Amino acid sequence: MKLSGLCPLADRMSALHKADRMFSHRNHAKAYVSLGSNLGDRGGNLLLAVRGMMEAALCVTRLSSVYETEPVGEVDQTPFLNMVAEVGNNLPPPQQMMARLLRIEWLLGRTREVKDGPRTIDLDLLLYGEIESKTEFLMLPHPRMHQRRFVLEPLVEIAPHLVHPTLNRAAAELLESLEDPSSVKRWCP
Repeated sequence: MKLSGLCPLADRMSALHKADRMFSHRNHAKAYVSLGSNLGDRGGNLLLAVRGMMEAALCVTRLSSVYETEPVGEVDQTPFLNMVAEVGNNLPPPQQMMARLLRIEWLLGRTREVKDGPRTIDLDLLLYGEIESKTEFLMLPHPRMHQRRFVLEPLVEIAPHLVHPTLNRAAAELLESLEDPSSVKRWCP
């Protein structure tokens, strides 16, 4: 005996199961994005980048504090403001997420004239669940995240127990063993 049409609850449950199967391909992992700026209104640039992420249909679930950090590398430049954002709830595929982040950088005036040079905004996809990628377009996990205090300090603030998928160590452990002596302090505008 078919109950469809006779039992509204059965019809609704059947429709819910179909919807679950239809959207089961969506990824429920969490991703972590490092944000940095050292040109113009650094704090404003971070705020615009977070807003850009939300407008690009990325669900920002947590934000670290903002940290003022020493630049890393050979290029003489002003200090950065850095933070980390956690993104979750139905993430797009990693390559599409990276493309969205690059578009936000472009919209906020990011240019790449000098390698590791000053920038209005820098958005790095650090981790995307446990996915690993080694392409010219996308390296996951970010290949230098575990070597950078300006990434690990804000990451540990919001996800200290997050395990690096290839190093198999928690973010807090990576920070504790880090040999990067650069200055990273909470920003107080």
